[in-house]
Amino acid sequence: MSRTCQITGKNSASGHKVSHSQMKTKRKFKVNLQKKNLINPATGLKMTVRLSTSAIRTLNKWQREGKQYDLRELVQK
Repeated sequence: MSRTCQITGKNSASGHKVSHSQMKTKRKFKVNLQKKNLINPATGLKMTVRLSTSAIRTLNKWQREGKQYDLRELVQK
């Protein structure tokens, strides 16, 4: 399984590590993924998904606001 958020599609990005002398070497910026067991509000069934922490915060916000969403439709394949 790749390091990709199943909702937002975020994945690793590349960039430079810059030393004090401004020497640049390649590096990767990895996504902060968490494996979560969530209950789909539309069906009431439990789903296991790999989400970035920003996606988890967004889902928590939607839940606080009472927004209706279907977790199955949000999960990208």
